[in-house]
Amino acid sequence: MAEAWERAVAAALKGHSEPHRVLNLDGAVKCPGGRLPPPSLFHGRLASLEHLSIANVRLSSLEGFPHLPALRRLVLSDNRIAGGLHVLAEAGLDALRDLDLSNNRIASLVDLSSLSKLRLESLDLYECPVTKIEGYRSKVFGLIASLKYLDKMDGDGNERPDTDDEEEEEEDEEDVGEEVENEEGEVEDDAEDEDEEEEEEGEEEEGNEDEEDEGSKQEGDEHNGTEEDKKSIAKNKNENGVNKDDKVTHQCNGPTKDQSSIGKRKRDGDP
Repeated sequence: MAEAWERAVAAALKGHSEPHRVLNLDGAVKCPGGRLPPPSLFHGRLASLEHLSIANVRLSSLEGFPHLPALRRLVLSDNRIAGGLHVLAEAGLDALRDLDLSNNRIASLVDLSSLSKLRLESLDLYECPVTKIEGYRSKVFGLIASLKYLDKMDGDGNERPDTDDEEEEEEDEEDVGEEVENEEGEVEDDAEDEDEEEEEEGEEEEGNEDEEDEGSKQEGDEHNGTEEDKKSIAKNKNENGVNKDDKVTHQCNGPTKDQSSIGKRKRDGDP
């Protein structure tokens, strides 16, 4: 089960820079036996936590709660906690000022008495059975002298303003959202770059194919040209051969007309 908690913590811290001040594990793991993760999980890099939320994990026991000296706000709402709150006082949570136990099973004021050892300023018990006790609000304010707000209202019924811790938490969540958006934007940019590279590679391949086709065409043209040249040369040779033969034949047939006239005059005694 410790491995499931470790995975949940790793997922919750993704995108957050150290030192880690906020850890939200709401609904991350359903606690077997209603117990917390081992205290060792919060040692080291989580020792500087200021806000821890472990809501809706079927938690029923606070036994083994870790020592977190910087913790200012603790949210344990929507669980099955009925008592054992003394564990929080014994864990040395000296900086704890805001505790949310709303929608749990706390039914007795006695269960709340141990919280007087803490210096709580805000306590939320909304939807707990203890809120149905007559005079509940005045009695809780009487038990915890440092308390300023109960169920987000002060002793006079005025609503509690947002605390600095809550504002910082919202800023942290916004920063994480921006980081996630930036990461998604980078992933999209990388995907677009890959698509462009693939398109360029495709265009280069098409260009190479066109060049190969052009080269093949040129080779074919050159080959055809060579064949035609050969035929033309052969034709010229044949024609030249015929003319030469005609001359030879003509010479063999005897003297020309002028040569015959000269021979006749010589025979007749003419000069």
